[in-house]
Amino acid sequence: ITYLLIMLLAINFSYGQTTLAEGDIAITGVNADNPDQFSFVLLTDVLTGTIINFTDGGWNISGGFRGYNPSNGRISEGVVVWTSTTDLSCGTEIIITDTGSNTHSATSGLATEVADTGFNLASAGDELIVYQGSASSPTFLYAVHYANANGWTDATDTNNSAIPSGLTNGINAIDLGNNDNSNYLCTVTSNQALILDAVANVNATNWYQTNSNTVINRPILGGCTYTCTVAGSCASTITWNGTWVGGTPDLTTEVVISANYNANSLATSFKACSLLVDPSITLTIDNGAFIEVENDVIVNGDLIVQTQGNFVQNDNSGAFTLNASGVARVNKLTASKDAWYYYTYWSSPVTNETIASVFPDVDGDRRFYFDATLFVDTDGDDIDDNGDDWQYALGGDTMIPGVGYAVTEARLFPSGIGASGSAAFEGPFNTGDVDVSISQNPLNAIESWNFIGNPYPSAIDFIAFQQANSTIIDGAAYFWSQASPPDASNPGNEPLNFNLNDYAVFNVGVGGAAGGDPLKIPTGYIASAQGFFIPALTSGTATFTNAMRMADGASNNQFFKGSKSKKSTRSSNVENKLWVNLTSGNGVFNQILVGYVDGATNNNDGVYYDAPKLLAQDYAAALYSLMETDLAKYVIQGKNINSIDENEIIKLGFSTNVEVATIYKLSIAQLEGDFLTSNTVYLKDYLLNTLHNLSASDYTFTSEVGEFNERFEIVFNANALSIEDISTNANTLK
Repeated sequence: ITYLLIMLLAINFSYGQTTLAEGDIAITGVNADNPDQFSFVLLTDVLTGTIINFTDGGWNISGGFRGYNPSNGRISEGVVVWTSTTDLSCGTEIIITDTGSNTHSATSGLATEVADTGFNLASAGDELIVYQGSASSPTFLYAVHYANANGWTDATDTNNSAIPSGLTNGINAIDLGNNDNSNYLCTVTSNQALILDAVANVNATNWYQTNSNTVINRPILGGCTYTCTVAGSCASTITWNGTWVGGTPDLTTEVVISANYNANSLATSFKACSLLVDPSITLTIDNGAFIEVENDVIVNGDLIVQTQGNFVQNDNSGAFTLNASGVARVNKLTASKDAWYYYTYWSSPVTNETIASVFPDVDGDRRFYFDATLFVDTDGDDIDDNGDDWQYALGGDTMIPGVGYAVTEARLFPSGIGASGSAAFEGPFNTGDVDVSISQNPLNAIESWNFIGNPYPSAIDFIAFQQANSTIIDGAAYFWSQASPPDASNPGNEPLNFNLNDYAVFNVGVGGAAGGDPLKIPTGYIASAQGFFIPALTSGTATFTNAMRMADGASNNQFFKGSKSKKSTRSSNVENKLWVNLTSGNGVFNQILVGYVDGATNNNDGVYYDAPKLLAQDYAAALYSLMETDLAKYVIQGKNINSIDENEIIKLGFSTNVEVATIYKLSIAQLEGDFLTSNTVYLKDYLLNTLHNLSASDYTFTSEVGEFNERFEIVFNANALSIEDISTNANTLK
């Protein structure tokens, strides 16, 4: 009888499995005080036999579940497997309750626990991660973190987790804060997109939350009646004819633009279920504005996205249709350039665009793509051994979405007056999944570099991109922010080579950026049409998705070369981070970042935490941080979050090839965290046996030509040298 029942269930449950994607369900409630409970709403129809997995096992920031056992394919903290026993419609809410002895009940379908140590929602802090597929190769659908003030960090213990790959907090993942019990308040209950948007917005209007485990205060999960519109359909139509007619546009409404519309601020931004631009009508997006469309776009007139505008489509099945009477264009401006031969790293946000159409006046020998399969660096100098990694991008070549291109200006560019370069990309906007090939050469001594780019007419979140592809690419992005002309003394394969020190770097593990131009420090958002380098972990395919796209204008205001930003907005004040600048009167600029963050150690943890500085011995001047355990030089260094105290030492390296008399300056560019903001930062100069209060003033010094890796340290103990040696005079030369 038991065998027969198993066979019947197997036949029933294996039939018609629905494959889901991120955002196809949403967690609507969690009770961590016994008995454990959680609820979720289906945001798409599912067939009988559909399986969804729920685990409280944390996701490692470097990829993979904490406690995953490859021998049996299980997560040590346990998994509750829910299986639909009937066809269920979009809007169905299911509540799963722990009934004791590792068993669970479900208000619809069947819930079965598969565990080694048992599924348990800890009141001290935990996560609920939802996925289909296997634990070794999951497709994440949704995630919740709760009862822990740390938020999404790393799976350092059973109470913490990184945000799973491909999910984005506030879109298809939520942090419920330091609360044991939370329940969605039915604020929005119709339309899949609006439900998902409201549930992910954790506030007092949308959620009831409490730490109390008493029956009277513990929320009763469920209770909402959800209705879903058919995918791609819209509830009503709103028309712009100089004013909005029919209501206010949102993600449930079809929007028709029948008069010119200029979205040039957040106030004039709008959302739509679908978008139609009428013939002879121009819709422009600029100056931090955005337009977010859930489904289809039809352009019969002109749709123009300017440098700082964002245009986002959400649904992967949404089509972008550009008819013969229409124009879809993304216009981009670079930052000011000192000469025509300064490069910009580009990527096409439209389909079927050619090199000659975007860069018609640029010489054919000044347009390149990077063939990562040809990059061979066996001696570890970050220079291709064969000199064939950069290939000419021919005028007739189609710009492949997701691929990076390096292009100068035309020779008639007005050099020396700070003019900006420009590019116009015309064609149907890219939307949905965009795959790009990644190559990793095991012969390379250090990194295998790949040159890719943002394929959308909107900014993307690099952290979301890297985590979704964490098994393929490492956790740093290198942006070209050229600040100096080419020179024969720079290393490379050409008579004149550019300075690799002009790369600005954003690092996921540390959550910050450093290097490059002092006015263009990366924020972690990659602007539309922006190309960048990433190091590969293995050969394979990295995928850009609509879930990574940003619908706020602030995320698209930095383009390399692009508009200026002095500070990374992606840093967390919970952790301690210190930025140090090296400058000189003759144009030297270097910046490094040292961050004390969860998951990092004081050793080399790989590019995810420790980003190497791209330099060689014959650069003009360079500042970098050092470790005791290796000889590498770092632009960003992650360190153990608990290792910062008054006895901490940060080793700095300095090298220079400048033979003329030069005054250098070391200064604090920025600092974050309780320890750094409440303690004095000292610079120790071993050459002069001097301790300088760097918190009070900058430190100026001179130097002979050479590499000096034992001269400077950052310390926090004023007793490191006698008090008479402490210097606070910023103008004293050493």
